[in-house]
Amino acid sequence: MNTDPIADFLTRVRNAIKANHRVVEIPASNIKKEITKVLYHKGYIQSYRFDDSSVQGTIKIALKYNPTTKLPAITKLERVSTPGLRKYAHVENMPRVLSGLGIAILSTSKGVMTEKEAKAQNVGGEVLCHVY
Repeated sequence: MNTDPIADFLTRVRNAIKANHRVVEIPASNIKKEITKVLYHKGYIQSYRFDDSSVQGTIKIALKYNPTTKLPAITKLERVSTPGLRKYAHVENMPRVLSGLGIAILSTSKGVMTEKEAKAQNVGGEVLCHVY
């Protein structure tokens, strides 16, 4: 049994990037699906597909690489809030990742979103991870 499914998700993506894989397959959950959608809309992954043929289902993510330099779009994935130590951010003190060049993914009462979207909707939440 996995105690931190979000950390497992981030680790699988991180390992696939380090091994220069094109596609990574991850067991699905609702929070992982929402994080995948945020990564896609912000341009960090090329595409994704949810496969619900089995009981749990899987997420297939096509990773994005620069066509000329072959460098990955994601240089760092960092888990912030863990099951043992939750990290929350209020609207006034949203985290800035790499002086605004990266994104922080938050779980708010209005769903999973980036810190900029949360600030625009005037909601705070749990800081899940930093991506840059």
